[in-house]
Amino acid sequence: MSRGQAYLQRLNDERNVWLDGERVRVTEHPAFRGTLQTIESLFNLVDDADTRETVAYWDEQTNGYVHQAFQVPRNAQEISNRAAAFRLWSDRTYGVMSRLSDYARSRLTGWYATRDAMAVYDPAYGGKIATYYDEAKRKDAFLTIVQRDPQINRALPVGEDEDAMLRIIRTNTEGVVLRGAKMVATAAPYADDIIAYPIQRIPGHRPELGHMVIVATGSPGLHMVCRESFATSDSDTAHPLSSQYDEMDAVLFFDDVFVPWERVLLHNNPEAVWQIRCNVASSSLAYHQSVIRLHSKLEFITAITSSIAKEIGVDSFLNVQEQLGEMVSQMHTIEGLIIASEAQATPDVHGNWLPAFKYIETARNLGTRYYPRAVEILKTIAAGGLIQIPSGKLEFEGSISPMMNKYLGGVTMQAPEKIRLFQLAWELTGSPLGARHDLYERFYAGDPVRNRASQYVQYDKDRLYARVEPWLHSKG
Repeated sequence: MSRGQAYLQRLNDERNVWLDGERVRVTEHPAFRGTLQTIESLFNLVDDADTRETVAYWDEQTNGYVHQAFQVPRNAQEISNRAAAFRLWSDRTYGVMSRLSDYARSRLTGWYATRDAMAVYDPAYGGKIATYYDEAKRKDAFLTIVQRDPQINRALPVGEDEDAMLRIIRTNTEGVVLRGAKMVATAAPYADDIIAYPIQRIPGHRPELGHMVIVATGSPGLHMVCRESFATSDSDTAHPLSSQYDEMDAVLFFDDVFVPWERVLLHNNPEAVWQIRCNVASSSLAYHQSVIRLHSKLEFITAITSSIAKEIGVDSFLNVQEQLGEMVSQMHTIEGLIIASEAQATPDVHGNWLPAFKYIETARNLGTRYYPRAVEILKTIAAGGLIQIPSGKLEFEGSISPMMNKYLGGVTMQAPEKIRLFQLAWELTGSPLGARHDLYERFYAGDPVRNRASQYVQYDKDRLYARVEPWLHSKG
C-alpha cells in the first residue's frame, strides 16, 4: 500500500464532517475528491525513486524515509534540504495549497527540537511531545493547527466570552474534556490530528483556557462544519484550480470532547502556552515553508498575467510592462529574502540550525500586500476579458467553431487555449477560490497591522539611534 493510500484509508473513520447541512464522509463526497487526489499524489512522492531524495530523508529512528518537514536541521545543508522539499510540494500545487501538513509538521518539529526549554513550565511536556513527534513521523501524519476563536463579541476582554473560547471543563485520571469552538481550521476535515492552542495571551485568572492539545479528528463530540465547497460539478473544466486544490476550511465545535493525558501537552498553564506561541524555532521552521509557498504562488500569478498580456497584444505597452515589472520585483524580493534567511541561518542554544527569522518575517509581512497587489494587476491587465469566458466544454463543433477562433483567439493561441488561460486567471481573481485566497494571504498569519508593528517593536532600535547620535552633538 502506498503512503497516499494509507493516508486515505485513515480517513474512513467516524469523524463528524458537516457540509451543506449534512454529515458527509470525506472519502466519498465529490467536494473533497480533487483535493484528496492531490494530497495522495504528494504523499506518494516519497515512494517515487525520482523524488524520494528531494522530499524525504532517511530516518534512523523509524528506519524509513520521512518527509523533510520532520527533519530537525543540524546544519545549513539540512535547511536547504527542507527548502527543496517545500519547493517541490509548492510547485506541484502552484502555491495555492497552504496547509498541506508541511507547515504544521514544521511547527511540531520546532516544538520538539526545543522541548527541553519547556521543562521549567511543565516537566511532562518534553516527553509527551517527543512521543507524539515519533508517532507522527512513523505514520506520516497529516496535521493541521487551529488557534483562533469564533467572532462572537471581540469587544470583550480575552477570556470573558464564555460561549466562544475552547476550554477544559473537567478532568479525570484518563484525560480532559473540552468544550467550545475554534476557527479557521483549514484542512481539518481530512487531517489525522489537530493541534489546538490559543494564539492570544491568556490572562492568569483564566487558567482553564491555557491549554495545548492534540485532538484526533475522529474524536466523539468533535464537529467540523465546512464552508461552501468551491469544487462545483463543472470544476474539472471551467474551474481547474478549484477542482484540484480547494483546501477546505471549517469551524470546529467541541461538544465535550475527550482528550487523553498523553495528548494534553499543556493544561491550566497560560504562561507556558504563550511561550509555545512565541517559540522561535517553531516559527522559523514553519514560516520558512510559508514564504517558499508564497514565492511559488507569486511565480504562478505572474506567469498567468504575463501570458495574458502577450496573448491580447499589450505586453509592449509601457504601462503594462511597468505593472509586470512590479510583479517580477515581488518575486525577486521574496526569493531574495528566502535566500538570505537560509544563508544567515545559525544554530540556537539547542544546536538546531534555524533560518534567520528577520528575513522570513519580512517576507511574510510583505506577502500580505504583495499577493493582493498581484491580483489587482492581473485584473487590470486582463480587464473585461475575465467577464466573457464561455461556459461549458471548449471543443466547439459546427458553424460556431471558426467564429470562436476568429473572435476569441489570441496573438498565438487558438480559442480553446486562450479560454483556458483566462479560466486560470478567473480562478485567482473572480471565483470563490480566488476570493478566499485574497483573504487568506492577507490574514493567515494574524492581524497584518499588529505583525508589522511587532516587527518594529522587537527590532534592536539602539543600533538605529546610534547612527543618529553623532549628529546630535556635532559642532559647527
